[in-house]
Amino acid sequence: MVDASVAKRLVQAIIDNLPEPVPGKRPVHTIGIGVKGEFVASDVARTYCIAEHFKGQPVPVSVRFSNGLGGLEQHDGWSDVRGMATRFHLPDGRGTDLIATTLGEFFVRNVEDFFEFADVAKLEKYERRAWWRKLGDLLQLKVPPRNPYPNETVSVDAGALRYANRHRFAQLGIFQVSLIGAPVSYARASYHAVHTFWVTGSDGARRPVRFSWQPVAGVRNTDPKAVPRDKYLFEELKNRLRRWPARFMLMMTIGEAGDALDDPTKPWPGTRIRVVMGTLTLIKVAEDQEADGERISFNPCRLVPGIEVSADPILEARLGAYEVSREMRGGCPFRWR
Repeated sequence: MVDASVAKRLVQAIIDNLPEPVPGKRPVHTIGIGVKGEFVASDVARTYCIAEHFKGQPVPVSVRFSNGLGGLEQHDGWSDVRGMATRFHLPDGRGTDLIATTLGEFFVRNVEDFFEFADVAKLEKYERRAWWRKLGDLLQLKVPPRNPYPNETVSVDAGALRYANRHRFAQLGIFQVSLIGAPVSYARASYHAVHTFWVTGSDGARRPVRFSWQPVAGVRNTDPKAVPRDKYLFEELKNRLRRWPARFMLMMTIGEAGDALDDPTKPWPGTRIRVVMGTLTLIKVAEDQEADGERISFNPCRLVPGIEVSADPILEARLGAYEVSREMRGGCPFRWR
């Protein structure tokens, strides 16, 4: 775990880049909705991982879907990262978390990179870019800044793109953010945990893996040419779950020799073995959103025997940073058990 002072600086760097921080709320992924359901592991899951929630019995879950932006403005139709934080409630009273977003790879390798990114990617006044400047960007193989959405006055995009143009390792993640789009439903997006974890199988073998959630209904975004809509994702999910459950497959990709195990900016080859670890069935929107969404303090390092963190410095830093954020908003404390 990183030093407490560094964890506080990480959270403060995020807050300093927000247009309107909201006291008592998460600094980013502020807007969210809690959902209840259950997870059932596949028949082969226990072969690859001995963790409690992969033994085959139904496990109750709490899921919080969220928009990546900070603040209380619910710009559902904007191109933005979405989050899916999952708490598995184990039979012995413990819980373990899996935090994923629609971003396939991260944009910094370590804490030092993050502080530099935060310094470069400051909020700036949004200005419409002339067509000939956009053409010049494309000829230089640069992604041009997009035009502002209606009523959007400030953005981090320009600074983030400057950072990406200076640092090759950041380009994939930052370009994904700029092109990611808006899902028609929280249940129609793929979510990636981005970090590497180590799992222990029933044969005692340890394997490096990465997790992702894939929607059974398929991935679908809104029309990027249409005027963005606001405040549709909550109602769409409520209406969807009134009619039928929403399902996700938990996919586990197994790393091989030469794959980046401690760098979340680097993708793994698409030829890697992927294992279906189980099915998540979302049943209903939680009645008590405060208890079952806002006060739950998800943490990617809240793990149980069978799953361990890797040497990824960003993953290590998230343990402390999430705790600082939790303390600032009065969420439930981190517990190993």
